[in-house]
Amino acid sequence: MPELPEVEALREFLDDHLVGKEIARVLPLAISVLKTYEPPLGALEGTTVTSVTRHGKFLDIAAGPLHLLIHLARAGWLQWKDGFPATPPRPGKGPLALRTVLTGGDGFDLTEMGTTKRLAVHLVHDPADVPAVARLGPDPLADSFDRDAFARLLGGQRRQVKGALRDQSLIAGIGNAYSDEILHVAKMSPFKLTTSLGDDDVTHLYTAMRTTVREAVDRSRGLAAGRLKAEKKSSMRVHGRAGQPCPVCGDTVLEVSFSDSALQYCPTCQTGGRPLADRRLSRLLK
Repeated sequence: MPELPEVEALREFLDDHLVGKEIARVLPLAISVLKTYEPPLGALEGTTVTSVTRHGKFLDIAAGPLHLLIHLARAGWLQWKDGFPATPPRPGKGPLALRTVLTGGDGFDLTEMGTTKRLAVHLVHDPADVPAVARLGPDPLADSFDRDAFARLLGGQRRQVKGALRDQSLIAGIGNAYSDEILHVAKMSPFKLTTSLGDDDVTHLYTAMRTTVREAVDRSRGLAAGRLKAEKKSSMRVHGRAGQPCPVCGDTVLEVSFSDSALQYCPTCQTGGRPLADRRLSRLLK
């Protein structure tokens, strides 16, 4: 799933390629992708893109009085095209979900692999009209989101720390992959309770969050959209690397599987050498 660093890199790419250009047409090719119907997508035709911003994992393309908000979900992606075939594609065929064509002939496709369709596109007058955007917590890289603000957020929670990091209403933009990476850098169990965090724990976790996300953004900056997934995968220390050696201590990276996801961690670095069995049987490690 694209998370904050990849979405931020896409934002910068689109800011360079879209701003100041006119939209010729927007073609929805999968009925599941469009989450709003008024105003219609046709209202974008003839408008000029004025900015591309980001709200957590949402891309926000502003054109005229409208905002095209895109959430790539788990299997969605954006592919830039320098040109398109003269014949429009047939709806419902393959992974293509939406096509945006500029008057210059270039533009982008939104695609989604797999059978579970979660990629979402909203066309609204105000980003806050999208409930998931309105509920977002602070951006982890915002200047105003300092260590004390982070401590106040966690202070109102009683939950496992990995779940807190992934909760978009608490902190916007961090998902399964980067929460694994943050906890590895912080040397903290994913099952540690937020109520057990001392002042030093909060400081270590906050520092790990800021540095991990910032370094990932810096690595992604300037890469073509097609290279972002490979860069993310190659830079992971523990996420997606179950069975491989931890790059810090050499212990074997282990995994806890859930119904629709999995987490990875290093037992030596994060849990005092104790393996976590699974969600139902593992003790909460302090």
